[in-house]
Amino acid sequence: MPTIFIFLIYAAAVIGIAAFMVIFSHLLGEHHKGRHRDEPFESGMPVTGDARVRYPSHFYMIAMFFVIFDLDAAFIITYAVAFKEVGWVGYAGVALFILLLLVVIIYETRTGALNFGPQAKKILKYMPDSIITRKSME
Repeated sequence: MPTIFIFLIYAAAVIGIAAFMVIFSHLLGEHHKGRHRDEPFESGMPVTGDARVRYPSHFYMIAMFFVIFDLDAAFIITYAVAFKEVGWVGYAGVALFILLLLVVIIYETRTGALNFGPQAKKILKYMPDSIITRKSME
């Protein structure tokens, strides 16, 4: 039997099982309208305020830095696990990677990207004027 037929049988089984679960949960589930039925669940607490909170841009910068520096830990740990197999070439690659991260941290510190104090606007001098004027017009 060709592989494509096996894949099609598998795909049909997956779609059939998913459809079966959705249809039977709809037929056998409870159908009632309560006062709080359509409200989002917040751990039993009454809903307060709007869910669409506007976060400052500093929040997103910190989130991006976290993702970047969290991923580098995964790369370095991967190297540490396989350091005997990769040898000096792997060591040179990880050393270059760490050096690049060090350069990025120095750049972020000098541009003020990590400064959230009273002089946090220092980063604006490194941005193109077109971006700054566009943001002030909004």
